[in-house]
Amino acid sequence: MIALKLLNWFFITSTIEEEYEEDREKKTYNDSLYKRGDLLIVSRTLFKHFGIYLGEGRVAHFIPDILPAFTNEKSAVEKMVTNERLILGVLAKLASVRVDSLADFAYGADIEVNSTDSMVSVPPLYGEEVVQRAEKLIGSFFYSLLWHNCEHYVMYCRYGVEYSFQTYQFCKAVRTALLNRMTALLSAVIGFCIIVYLGAITPLTILPVVIITFTIWMAS
Repeated sequence: MIALKLLNWFFITSTIEEEYEEDREKKTYNDSLYKRGDLLIVSRTLFKHFGIYLGEGRVAHFIPDILPAFTNEKSAVEKMVTNERLILGVLAKLASVRVDSLADFAYGADIEVNSTDSMVSVPPLYGEEVVQRAEKLIGSFFYSLLWHNCEHYVMYCRYGVEYSFQTYQFCKAVRTALLNRMTALLSAVIGFCIIVYLGAITPLTILPVVIITFTIWMAS
């Protein structure tokens, strides 16, 4: 139960859907600000969500959703993805490329437009080609929080490359936190202390400690 609450907080800016509904009713989006093929970005609690603008107030985006695994009823699946559907989709590694309104996509947040253009070394594709790619992929797919997420989807549609800056930043942070010399020394000390405490000083117990310590040291 605690894990679900943490995931709920992680993925949704506000965990109370009633508050979101109030914000969504107050928030309006001007369709004229966006062109077909624009890459749209909205902030969540700890990450950003991405979509491709299709025109007429519609956005294609790749979002975790468990419901398509249990029903093909179009009217049910097309309803806005709830917190529960999203969280269970993350856990089950199931997601869908779907089309929602600007309001449902933005979830009450401000929208950034094409801010990744200055970060990518290749030029964006033409708007109509971006839209064709986005619409062609509509449907259910495997989902991975790090390796196959909404950012990979939009990067492929707009630039022709699957990449996630968020994944890169996360992996870089993990590497900085775990793969350093202090961690290597601590792993050696803790490993040998456990071996001595258990009285199991043998080549088979020492070897894993040496390998782990050496690997972390060389990667730091």
